[in-house]
Amino acid sequence: MLQATIEQSLIFAIMVLGVYISFRILNFPDMTVDGTFPLGAAISAKLLTLGVNPYLTLIVTLVAGAVAGAITGLIHVKLKVKDLLAGILVMTALYSVNLRVMKKSNIPLFEEDNIFNTEYSMMITIVVLILISKFILDYLLKTKFGFALKALGDNENLIVSLGLNEEKYKIYGLMIANAFVAFSGAVLAQYQGFADVGMGTGIIVIGLASIIIGDTLFGKRRKSAGTTIVIIGSILYRGVIALTLSMGMDASDLKLITSVIVIVILWIQKQKDKRRRK
Repeated sequence: MLQATIEQSLIFAIMVLGVYISFRILNFPDMTVDGTFPLGAAISAKLLTLGVNPYLTLIVTLVAGAVAGAITGLIHVKLKVKDLLAGILVMTALYSVNLRVMKKSNIPLFEEDNIFNTEYSMMITIVVLILISKFILDYLLKTKFGFALKALGDNENLIVSLGLNEEKYKIYGLMIANAFVAFSGAVLAQYQGFADVGMGTGIIVIGLASIIIGDTLFGKRRKSAGTTIVIIGSILYRGVIALTLSMGMDASDLKLITSVIVIVILWIQKQKDKRRRK
């Protein structure tokens, strides 16, 4: 159970990295992720049933997630739709898109080849994937482009004063964020052996819960990279979920458990802020 919990937490951590980009770096409440997560799973599953190489399906999901993020960005910056509403609109549309891709609500993959059918254990494969994702994002955030993204989230007027196109950077950031989320959905589908159209429900809450846990416990330690903090937060979140389930809670109570965890962590953070101000 411990190994399975860690494996799942690391897969979800890839998704959390995407949510970290949109919510923490861009300061953009992007609800699109609830649609791009199952989008990645749906595309990967469908391609696997057609005999496509499992690793190639992951690349395709990256592109699909980026396209979904770009659509959200375009709706926001070109049509001047509020950021939250733009994400909700694309998330809603993606539900139908996912059904179109899958042709049904669920695709079993137990007889299909996947990235875990190797001589290496599942844990090694997952660790490699999360490390690659983390190093790519860390490198990106250290470039001029990454610094511009951070500045955009902190002060949009600063980007404008530097002569940069803030609209393009916002779209690019959403593309990267949703590419990570779709990639995570594809990996999870291959890991658990099926893709379901409803597997994206509540993904945004899981991502936020992981980020909040990481920030609350380790956010003030400046030596820790933001990506490392959110990965640890994802592991701790899944650990708490596994612990509560082992204590007799039903799987149907997961959403309730998640909400309670977020509320408790937010309360703890508020108390810390109060003491710090005093």
